Amino acid sequence: MKTFKSVSAAEGAQLIADRNPLILDCRDMKDYRAGHIDNAMHVHEQLRDSLLKKGDKERNLLIYCYYGHASEHLAEMFGDFGFKQVYSLAGGFAGSKEHHNLTR
Repeated sequence: MKTFKSVSAAEGAQLIADRNPLILDCRDMKDYRAGHIDNAMHVHEQLRDSLLKKGDKERNLLIYCYYGHASEHLAEMFGDFGFKQVYSLAGGFAGSKEHHNLTR
């Protein structure tokens, strides 16, 4: 059973507007600094482990990477750890650029 849901850029924008999810960017720091979705946190190992152990499992999580593949693995991990509402951005950051209100 899949523990997360893949969402399009449009669905991701709606999720951000409606549910104020914790947004996690799992790309490398160089690309994160070059541009990311507004309010996204760069996921590094320490943050990931802290969230898995102590994070609010009821809070919505939206996770993205470059093109949507690595974020699926991370989303599945959070889902396996009991997070209830986990979303992976299909198409990743590259796909989100069509929704300019998502990125900065």
